[in-house]
Amino acid sequence: MINRIFIKGRAVLLLAVLFTFSQCTNLDEEIYSELTAENFPTTEEQFISALGAAYTSLYFLLNHNSIFSLNQVSSDEGMIPQRGSDWFDGGQWIRVHRHNYTPNEESVNNGWNALYAGVNDCNRVIDLFTDLVDEGKVDPDQAAGFISELRTLRALLYFWLLDGYGNVPIVTSFKTAEATPATRSRADVYAFVEQELSEAVPNLAKAKDGTTYARFNYYAGKALQAKLYLNAEVYTGTARWAECVAACDEIINSGLYDLEADYFTNFNTDNSGSAENIFVIPYDEAQAQGFNLAQMTLHYSSQATFELQEQPWNGYCTLQEFYNSYDDTDLRKGEWGNQKVRGNFHAGPQYESDGVTQLLDSSSEADDPDGQGVVFTPEVNALEPNALRQAGARIGKYEFALKSTQHLNNDFPVLRYADILLTKAEALWRDGKGSEGLPLVNDIRDRADQPDFGDLNADNLLAERGREMFWEGWRRQDLIRFGKFGEPWAFKDASDECKELFPIPANQIAVNPNLDQNPCY
Repeated sequence: MINRIFIKGRAVLLLAVLFTFSQCTNLDEEIYSELTAENFPTTEEQFISALGAAYTSLYFLLNHNSIFSLNQVSSDEGMIPQRGSDWFDGGQWIRVHRHNYTPNEESVNNGWNALYAGVNDCNRVIDLFTDLVDEGKVDPDQAAGFISELRTLRALLYFWLLDGYGNVPIVTSFKTAEATPATRSRADVYAFVEQELSEAVPNLAKAKDGTTYARFNYYAGKALQAKLYLNAEVYTGTARWAECVAACDEIINSGLYDLEADYFTNFNTDNSGSAENIFVIPYDEAQAQGFNLAQMTLHYSSQATFELQEQPWNGYCTLQEFYNSYDDTDLRKGEWGNQKVRGNFHAGPQYESDGVTQLLDSSSEADDPDGQGVVFTPEVNALEPNALRQAGARIGKYEFALKSTQHLNNDFPVLRYADILLTKAEALWRDGKGSEGLPLVNDIRDRADQPDFGDLNADNLLAERGREMFWEGWRRQDLIRFGKFGEPWAFKDASDECKELFPIPANQIAVNPNLDQNPCY
């Protein structure tokens, strides 16, 4: 079978959106499309193309001011300081960093809208396939695999809703959706996601090739199950360590995935050949836009470092303590002042693309003890109101190709084999079998040229997850699972346990009185 959902040899999902992608809060929104059960789909290729309408809903993830930004900036991994007149944004990112977020934050509402827009897209296509089967126009066996794939994708979206908002409506049909669905408990949402994966994943293809790239195959579904079971105790109060290990083992024992010799292979501009990435979002600068990291993190003058087509925004950076959690010999860290060596961070003096001419911050607002030469210092002098324009090591994990537009071509790894190894190791450790998980963690450390751990404990497991999984969207979840999310860190006091969930957006409650607000909001 030729998979027409992928093009250009790097498996980019088609952007010919067959259904409107709308970030509408109303779950019974109108379909703006000529696509009907009478005229489409009728062929295998058209079925696969229909899936693309659902998968394109993921492109929102790496853009600014949505659920990914919330997860990063509310953790100890990232922050957006107010740099004088820049990045105040109504105080939103200051509040998010300090866990003082409110139901009125744009990012809280944007995350909700984007996730439910994806749910709607999945429901639309599932309804279409189901109708075609019911009308005898499509063989049930032919449609079953596609429906299972869509249910798994929808489970991912509900997993993010479960993790971030906790108590949310469950909507499984577009045609018959209630206009104002009621809140369901976090335990109910967990049970729904678990059941969806249990029923759908066994029907997914076990192939790992061009036909399944950037789609949910069996092993990507198992990886999502492993992540769900890893956090089951947080979501429901009941641990599921054995089930987590079993899901990990299916992936490991398949022999289809492996650690890349070079960590950064997974994050290159052309990373579609990675043996490690299990499920990705296939971004493309022209046809699958939204991965804006270079714009979000780099200094204005860094445009000359990478010959970018547009000027960066000078926003996101990491915290000094997080940067310092890496040993200088850790190959993942990068080298101070050497942009030619890949690293998770850009730190130290910054240069033009020749690597010799130092960048200058020529603005009259530049007031830095190091002068106008751009130097990314790990120390951030303040969260607000006047953080230095050069303060904070910047996010460098993903390759910024020369002459990039504001939209990167890198495919973003949502689920990665290294995470599965760390997930299994943690589940074993929590189940009293740390010695069995130790070699898995040491495999990760060996690749980074770091000495082996002698044993596993809460501190070194969390720290190693942080170093390995930096800026992949898991740090907030990890901190919560290890009981560290409410602890103080730079520019943040201790926060209440109820802040482990984001608020239900005020805009949503205004149009749906059946939604219940989360505690402490």
